[in-house]
Amino acid sequence: MHVWSSSNQKGGVGKTTTVVTLGGLAAQGGERVLMVDLDPHGSLTAYFGHDPESLERSAYELFREGVAGREAVESLLLPTAVPGLTLLPASTALATLDRQLGRREGMGLIVSRALAAVEGEFDVAIIDCPPMLGVLMVNALAACQHLIVPVQTEFLAIKGLERMRHTLGMIEKARGLSVPYTIVPTMFDRRTRASVDSLRTLRTQFSERIWRSAIPVDTRFREASRRGLPLSHIDPAARGVEAYRMLLDDLVALEGAARRRKEAS
Repeated sequence: MHVWSSSNQKGGVGKTTTVVTLGGLAAQGGERVLMVDLDPHGSLTAYFGHDPESLERSAYELFREGVAGREAVESLLLPTAVPGLTLLPASTALATLDRQLGRREGMGLIVSRALAAVEGEFDVAIIDCPPMLGVLMVNALAACQHLIVPVQTEFLAIKGLERMRHTLGMIEKARGLSVPYTIVPTMFDRRTRASVDSLRTLRTQFSERIWRSAIPVDTRFREASRRGLPLSHIDPAARGVEAYRMLLDDLVALEGAARRRKEAS
């Protein structure tokens, strides 16, 4: 099973859109996809028509109950209107985890165990991370094979990227995690000088980690969000969909190459 996480410590950069669009494309390609919402704000959960404030059961139960068996995980899953696309929702109660359970032994591997329990039922899992460092982000990074870092092509978002890289360094040092990641420029508008200059800065400063292309500004993403569907299911030829299709292909290729290197060593 491919396991990817989408994370940035700045909001509004396309983190949830990335999860939804990649998940929708993978499902259209015949993959069984699990989207995991670990953000207490619940944007991914709300996207598919659920209220994070009123859900009785969510990813929070994995941590509260400390149980990650197949039946326990399956009981939390919600179907979507898209064949092959399943949601493990978030609730606002996730925001209390660090205060309640943050220091309890083994809390950093709850999501890894949950995904392992249902590995035979899904081909792809994509995790929507919270924007703050804590037990949820640690879980998302520990569980994923590759981290996607969406970064809006504007100056303040680039400054936020420095915080994310610092956080990754802290987690890798403290927990011995080595997390491969790809920086994905988003909301790129080639008509504006600010966007073009920001993309150039990203490619200069982060050349070893940045994706080869960029996700363009596409107003159709708003319509898809309003309808609660991935954009690929509304307009498969949309510019944003074409870009995410390329990203999906690149992520699969990266993971395949990493697997071959591991097998050869």
